Order: sequence, then C-alpha cells, then structure tokens
Amino acid sequence: MMIASALHLSRADLKALKVTDAYSIHRVVYGLFADIRSEADKQKSLPSGILYADKGGDFHGRKILILSNRQPNLPEHGELTIKKIADSFLANSHYRFEVVINPTKRDNTTKKLVAITALSGDDTGTREKIADWFVNKAPQWGFTVSPAHLEVREIDVKRFQKNEQTITQSQAKLIGRLAVTDQAKFVQSFQNGIGRGRAFGAGLLQIVPI
Repeated sequence: MMIASALHLSRADLKALKVTDAYSIHRVVYGLFADIRSEADKQKSLPSGILYADKGGDFHGRKILILSNRQPNLPEHGELTIKKIADSFLANSHYRFEVVINPTKRDNTTKKLVAITALSGDDTGTREKIADWFVNKAPQWGFTVSPAHLEVREIDVKRFQKNEQTITQSQAKLIGRLAVTDQAKFVQSFQNGIGRGRAFGAGLLQIVPI
C-alpha cells in the first residue's frame, strides 16, 4: 500500500517548526512517521519508505508532497491531506512526470561522486548534460524518456547543516514524458524513488497517466 499526502504549512506553522533550510524540511517530514528501520538497516541504506518533494510556496505558506509506504501521523502544525494510491494507477504505459533529481556521476580518476556540471559555468551546457544523463539512466528505472519532451528547469545547489556536518547537494527539476518498459522496475522506482539524495527531497516521481 502506498499513500500520497500533501502537507500545507502556513507562515505561523513554518515559524513554529523552525523551517529554515532543506534539513529542517527533512526533519518535519520524517517527524510524521514512526522510524521502523534499525541502525543496521540505515547503515545498509535500506529505503525509509518515505519520499517527498518540497513544492515551495509564497508569502502565505508552503506545500510539501509526500509518498510513503505507511500512514503518516497527524501533524502538530499544518494541515495534512491523505489518499491511498490505487494499484491501477501504476498500470499505465505512458505518463507525464516531474521529478527533482540529484544528478551525479563517478569521477574516473578519484572515484568520487561529483555533480554533473558544464565547464565555464555554461548553464545551457549543464542542462544538456543533465538531460543526457537522465535519458541514459531512465531504462534502469524501468522506463524511457522522450528527449524531445524533456525539460530541465530549475538547477540548484542546496547546502545545510546536519549534526554539525555541512551537506551539499545539487538538484535539478525535470519535466517530461516517460514510457514504461519494465513494469516491475517502474513500480519499484515509484515506490522507492530514483537517484541519490532521496532523504532530502529528491527522487520522487510525480506522475500523471497520459
């Protein structure tokens, strides 16, 4: 069973929850759920069963979409709407999608993961590299992407503190169309998210059947 929720936070809620950065959003979302993973599970990077996408907001408040494999608790602050996802929702073959992704690759020399960027700060080159990376990665997630309908919109770098450690995460918002090629992999990708940085608001496939 998968559950889709939307958390609406007013200005007063944001102040009460001390929402200031990406880590505080993570804290608010994960605070809605019982932690069912052991320390060993976390060391193995087993999925938390929680994905979310910060949709931002305006002067009046903020909206966060959440996908989970269990029921969230009612929040102390904010309004939460909850809906179970029907199995038939994932049985379609074509979808429009939006996703915030953490585009990284492993450096051949250092073997470290690095963000996909273009040289000389060329934003157009960065967008093309991210688009190519996503199109090439898509089959391992159970679908293909139409390059002609793929848009790389917002590119951002988030920096925040976690337990006195500074975490830097690159993010890009992609919008387009996908065709399911492997139903089992696609369902798994929807349920567990895609790419890295899923604990901090990346990887949730927001899909609408075509």
